[in-house]
Amino acid sequence: MRSHVARVYYKKILLILFFLSQLPFTVSLAADWVPGKKKPKLVLQITVDQLRGDLPTRYYDRLQDGGFKYLWEKGVVYSNAHHAHAHTETIVGHVTLATGAHPSIHGMIGNLWFDREVGRIVYSIEDPDYRLLTSGADVDDKTEIDSAQRAARGDGRSPAAILVTTFSDELKSHTGGKAKVFGVSVKDRGAVSMAGHAGKAFWFSKASGEFVTSNYYYDKYPQWVIDWNDKKLVQRYSEKSWQLLHDNKNYLFGDSDDRAWETDLAGFGRVFPHPYGKSDSKYYMTLLTIGPVGDELTLDFAKTLLVEEKLGEDEIIDYLSISFSSTDHVGHIFGPSSLEAEDNILRLDHTLAELFKFIDKQVGLKNTLIVLSADHGGADSPGYRNSLNIPAGYIQPDSWDKDAAISRLKKQFKIKGKLLEKYARPYLYLSKEVINNKKINQQALEAAVVKELSAFPGISLAVSSTALQQGNVPDTPLYRSVLNNFYSKRSGDIYVVFEPNWFINDYEGLTVAATHGSPWRYDTFVPVVFAGAGLKPQRIYREIQTVDVATTLSAFVGIMQPSGARGQILQEVVR
Repeated sequence: MRSHVARVYYKKILLILFFLSQLPFTVSLAADWVPGKKKPKLVLQITVDQLRGDLPTRYYDRLQDGGFKYLWEKGVVYSNAHHAHAHTETIVGHVTLATGAHPSIHGMIGNLWFDREVGRIVYSIEDPDYRLLTSGADVDDKTEIDSAQRAARGDGRSPAAILVTTFSDELKSHTGGKAKVFGVSVKDRGAVSMAGHAGKAFWFSKASGEFVTSNYYYDKYPQWVIDWNDKKLVQRYSEKSWQLLHDNKNYLFGDSDDRAWETDLAGFGRVFPHPYGKSDSKYYMTLLTIGPVGDELTLDFAKTLLVEEKLGEDEIIDYLSISFSSTDHVGHIFGPSSLEAEDNILRLDHTLAELFKFIDKQVGLKNTLIVLSADHGGADSPGYRNSLNIPAGYIQPDSWDKDAAISRLKKQFKIKGKLLEKYARPYLYLSKEVINNKKINQQALEAAVVKELSAFPGISLAVSSTALQQGNVPDTPLYRSVLNNFYSKRSGDIYVVFEPNWFINDYEGLTVAATHGSPWRYDTFVPVVFAGAGLKPQRIYREIQTVDVATTLSAFVGIMQPSGARGQILQEVVR
């Protein structure tokens, strides 16, 4: 009986195997490059600063062919992509895209952090060992704008503080150092982060009106950089102004040009046209970067670099990162929902179309793998949200130390001096006296401060760093995003999360209309689009994370992932 049952069972198995053998059989090499497959000649990574995920399609009816539309109609579009860390700032997002790692691993927890060893705020990519090649060409012009931040930064730059490798580092290593790797941006941190440790970076100096670099990358400028700077393209905007591309009636915000909550910086005004002033005026270079001119200069420099450095001209894969910064500056000064932000997106669309046309001519879009994303999104200004009856507002951390709750804690823990040393967004630092006082239970004090802060108006969550270090926090998306941002050697004592639509209206010393830096969706939501290199158009709606970008790039070209990478490989791109 049992032998008969066994024969029937085996016959069924053989029948199943027979039918399976008749099916089309494919092997997905999602995590590996297929030998014999044609590799791209160039990887072009575009990062648009503060490009919230909805902005490219918000004005889609007025976009031209070949720019955003090329990506959205010809590429693999991930419509639900988010940063998974809580502090959504420029350096944090750029390095996350470059490394495939969270800030808890790559170490860049913010544009700035308070360094207790030196007793001051430090800038993420400052490095006194590597001076700028152009004397006096620090990033900022020598005005009161950003003066406090400039004093902290100094004028040396390098990627030394990035604790893991980037995709571009691994590409350079994989090719025996033969791959050409470059990062270009108006912002120094936008260029340095993507070029990694092994590439070369150039950024715009508002002090000199030139693209500059440090002696980490070069002993002297290549001749083509000298020639480009000698053209003095910044002079062409002297006594001109930022004009609207179209008539007001063709804009969503065409009837909302003058809004009280927008920032009038140095006579730039709140309404069109926005005058740049004379080229020798105090704020000229700053005003150029607040509008679309910053992106136009970046594009021109990047095009020259691509030709002069012969990117994509041989069989070794090269890498070019272009970080466009104007969207961020416009968003801060006027808010993402403004006529200025709308016109800037349309102008950025023209810039992208010109870039892609140039790439197609020089290298071929079919030979170029393009990925576009953003370092973070951005909140709408409280004035705009309030006009729609949505609660929003600004917070003043300077008042915290004077609150009665903090006075009670000082009495409870017998603290005679300061309790709070500094708030360096997003971290609150306890005073040096408190940290060094062995009689005070640090964990208990942090917990007490957390409890009091959580009751302050505008604060949604406060998290003790001791609790983060011990893993003693709830396993929720919000706490996980805070944990992803925690690196003990640089993070402060307490992480502070504001309520949605509440934030500090300060951006590097300026009072601004809007900013970013939260774990809320408007700040984490960014586009992720891969295009070119033979990819077929797809629209994907499942949620992905920005750490997936570097791992996917590595899989596509068949190299090792960056050393700290934690992202998933996006199979729609590599199949």
